[in-house]
Amino acid sequence: MDAPAAAQGGCGNKHIVLVHGACLGGWSWFKVATPLRAAGYRVDAPDLAASGVDPRPLREVPTFRDYTQPLLDLLASLPEGHRVVLVGHSLGGVNVALAAETFPDKVAAVVFLCAFMPDCAARPSHVMEKFVEGKWLDSMDTEMKPQDAEGKLPMSMMFGARIIREKFLQLCSPEDLTLAASLLRVSSMFVEDLVLQQPYTKERYGSVRKVYIVCTEDHGIVDKFQRWMVENNPVDEVKEIAADHVVMLSRPDELVRCLTDIADKYA
Repeated sequence: MDAPAAAQGGCGNKHIVLVHGACLGGWSWFKVATPLRAAGYRVDAPDLAASGVDPRPLREVPTFRDYTQPLLDLLASLPEGHRVVLVGHSLGGVNVALAAETFPDKVAAVVFLCAFMPDCAARPSHVMEKFVEGKWLDSMDTEMKPQDAEGKLPMSMMFGARIIREKFLQLCSPEDLTLAASLLRVSSMFVEDLVLQQPYTKERYGSVRKVYIVCTEDHGIVDKFQRWMVENNPVDEVKEIAADHVVMLSRPDELVRCLTDIADKYA
C-alpha cells in the first residue's frame, strides 16, 4: 500500500499509538499500522492484557487498570518531553482516556475512533451505562457470563458470529471477517470496576486535545450515539468516515489519511 500523500515527507518522529477495542488485539490495526510506518511515523499497536497474543487469561485481569496496564507501561517508558497521538477504538476510548488522565504530559492528542468517550463530570462507566440503558445495540448472539461464583470478577463477553457479521464488520471483506472470527478473544467491558472509579479530571484528561472520528455506517456504536457523546463532551475536532465499526479493516485508506492529518496537526 502506498503511503498517503498527506504523510509523505516531514512527519519526523511523530508517534501514533493505536489501541484496540474489546475482544480484538493489536493485530486489528495491521492495515493501518503498515502504511503509517511506511510513511515515516512511529507506530505502536499494543495488545492490552488478556488480548491478542498477551498470554494471560481474562480471570487474571480483574480491573480495568489491569487491562490497560500494557498501554500505561508503554507511556511510562517514553522519555520526558516525548508526546504521542493516542487512538482508541470502541472500548479502547476508555483505555486512552485513562492513559491521558495518567500521563497528560505525554499525550499530544487523544483520538476517539467510533469509541466510548468519557467526560469529566461522571464516572468512566457513564457512557457505557447510557448505551445499555438506551438499548442502542441488540446484543444478538453475544455471550455474557460471570467468571466466578462470587461475582468478584467482571462479566466476561464474547461476540458471536451473527453480531460480528451484521453489526461490526458488515462492510468488511469475507477474508477479514474470517480473520477476525479466528482471532477474537473473550474480553470484558469492565463496567463493574469502572462504576467504582472517580471521574477523570479536568486538569489532566480534560486538558488534553481531543478528536472524535465518527463512523457513519457503524451499526455497533451507531452514528447518533457517537454524536451524543461529542455533544456531552465537546472535542477540538470531529471527522467522519463512511465506515462500519471495524473501520481499520473495512476502510483503512480513509483512516490512514485521517490519522496522518491529525498527527500532522496536533503532534
